[in-house]
Amino acid sequence: MLILTTAVTAGALTLTACGSRDDKGGATDGGGGGITVTIGLDAPLTGELSALGLGIKNSADLAVKTANKKAYVKGVTFKLESLDDQAQPSAGQQNATKFVADKGVLGVVGPLNSSVAESMQKVFDDAKLVQVSPANTNPALSQGVNWASGDKKRGYKSYFRTATTDAIQGPFAAQYVYNEAKKTKAFIIDDKKTYGAGLAGTFKGEFEKLGGKVLGTEHINPDTKDFSAVATKVKSSGADVVYYGGEYPAAGPLAKQIKEAGAKVTVVGGDALYSPEYVKLAGAAAANGDIATSVGAPIESLASAKEFLADYKTGGYKEAYEAYGGYAYDSTWSIIEAVKKVVDGNSGKLPEDARAKVVEAMQSVSFEGVTGKVSFDEFGDTTNKQLTVYKVEGGAFKPVKSDTFGG
Repeated sequence: MLILTTAVTAGALTLTACGSRDDKGGATDGGGGGITVTIGLDAPLTGELSALGLGIKNSADLAVKTANKKAYVKGVTFKLESLDDQAQPSAGQQNATKFVADKGVLGVVGPLNSSVAESMQKVFDDAKLVQVSPANTNPALSQGVNWASGDKKRGYKSYFRTATTDAIQGPFAAQYVYNEAKKTKAFIIDDKKTYGAGLAGTFKGEFEKLGGKVLGTEHINPDTKDFSAVATKVKSSGADVVYYGGEYPAAGPLAKQIKEAGAKVTVVGGDALYSPEYVKLAGAAAANGDIATSVGAPIESLASAKEFLADYKTGGYKEAYEAYGGYAYDSTWSIIEAVKKVVDGNSGKLPEDARAKVVEAMQSVSFEGVTGKVSFDEFGDTTNKQLTVYKVEGGAFKPVKSDTFGG
């Protein structure tokens, strides 16, 4: 990681020389006539979810470097500024405030966690600073708290995402579990967070609709790592599947303890379980047969991802791109595309209200990205609604089913 940090820091010193920031939410021409545009990045870069966060950061870094190498936006040099939220909403809000205060920032990639996004949205929206998440899946972030009843209202025009939502992911998992895995008795657990509770709720609704029976529900504190009490409840319930709404740092130990208690169950979860880290924490033997759904298609199978995969390898990044790497690249590139629209539409210069213009341009951004077609609907949600089921086989997640939904 030292090599990457040094490279980014050196790049930042070079880029700052290209232009000086003004107080209009953009950048001014420097002595060489160039414009420097900063793209912020917020993700957990330390802590238990750092594997995912570093994959997001590295992929965003690759997008910025690619744009600069290709001189994709004439006269503009992009710079990435990364901040660590440690998966904490309070830290995310502080980071959002820092990005807003830096007038050179014209867009922000992130965060990973839906609960962190909740704390950032108003800060960015008030400043008309665009935010594009590669990983948030809670529907309320874009469609409002009453989305489930059909009363969908977009609260923040500056918020976009390249990952599809749990309104689709939860039911998709339930359909696979009930119809194809033939599991009919579920025990549902969540970590009480925005992402986990929301995902568990959409799974439960569809599972019961299909005819499945929910034999028990439980909320846990993911920080304790002692899940013996809930493991005993699962075993006593007679469930044949456990659905966990939460993230891999707790899901791995939870699965391990449930199976050590003697419960003959398959543990199922969403995209925050789809990581090699889950298998490590649960143990390969205990994790065998467990299932995770995740956004999009397996990136290794996409023709559109070949260049990204090759460039990521050549880039020498220490950490894997993980589940959201392709989406982080596309989120970053969507900001680059929006900046290009604004600059091209203003005689090659940034307007005084650059941030507001970038938000406006983002709504009509459309391009062929790493993960497929990238564009946004009226809520700022991705129009790419593909999902994949992965199963742990031989100590690793393997894709077993992909589907595309709706528009």
